[in-house]
Amino acid sequence: MSRAFIFPGQGAQTIGMGRDLAEAYPAARAVFDEVDEALGEKLSALIWEGEQDALTLTQNAQPALMATSLAALRALEAEGAALEVASFVAGHSLGEYSALAAAGTFSVADTARLLRTRGRAMQEAVPVGVGAMAAILGLDFAAVQAVAEEAAQGEVCQAANDNDPGQVVVSGHIAAVERAVDLAKAAGAKRAMLLPVSAPFHCALMGPAAEVMAEALSAVEMHAPSVPLVANVEASAVSDPAQIRALLVAQVTGSVRWRESVAYMSAQGVTETWEIGAGKALSGMVRRVDREIAVRNIGAPEDVVAAVAALNG
Repeated sequence: MSRAFIFPGQGAQTIGMGRDLAEAYPAARAVFDEVDEALGEKLSALIWEGEQDALTLTQNAQPALMATSLAALRALEAEGAALEVASFVAGHSLGEYSALAAAGTFSVADTARLLRTRGRAMQEAVPVGVGAMAAILGLDFAAVQAVAEEAAQGEVCQAANDNDPGQVVVSGHIAAVERAVDLAKAAGAKRAMLLPVSAPFHCALMGPAAEVMAEALSAVEMHAPSVPLVANVEASAVSDPAQIRALLVAQVTGSVRWRESVAYMSAQGVTETWEIGAGKALSGMVRRVDREIAVRNIGAPEDVVAAVAALNG
């Protein structure tokens, strides 16, 4: 059996996530402590006892979700299951950083700092009210791409997230995205609606953030991942640190090719995915891409115990 460990992206954050793992496993608690120290603040207090609005801020959500994913992985390791039981790692947008930290490309502390930088840079790249994102349900990627191109009219409008066969997210200038919503409905979309996000991620408007990340990534020590990464913008496996660095920069303005990434892993023989951390959104996407792939989740202590039995069985 071939498996992949997958790591969630923004939107999965909830107050209290990871707390039960930290209470049950010292190794999981140590991840939150390491992230707190790296950022010079008690992010763990915000995660466990703060306000949802504050946690949802991009600069907080990104390191918080990474910390929760890595805490779940450390709990799994404490029970005797290693990441190397997986053939691939992959993550959705910021989850790609969680995947790389899990595979040893970055230290947890460096990953936390990179994600804090990334969150701030993405937020600051576009003034509030200039950009938007919208989810288009019920049209395939090619149809949404055509809609985005027609809607642009000299502005930015791109297919940003190709999540599964019936869910594509567009990103760009707010007027262009609103035009895309209307065009998508006219083209037969089941639903098309603006998303409650603070910036237009994964489109050309994020150019300033890509420059910030190029500089930040150039200053961080990187190692080849212990398990190959299926990269968002390539939808194929990579292990070379220099290539990974370039792809992480490209990812800021490029599409998250999740549907193709899942199809690639399936073609490589993956029959099971384990979503590590908060929520189950990626598992739903995997199921809609390929029903033959079994989906499992590790987000709570009881999941860890069940997972170890399955992974080491």
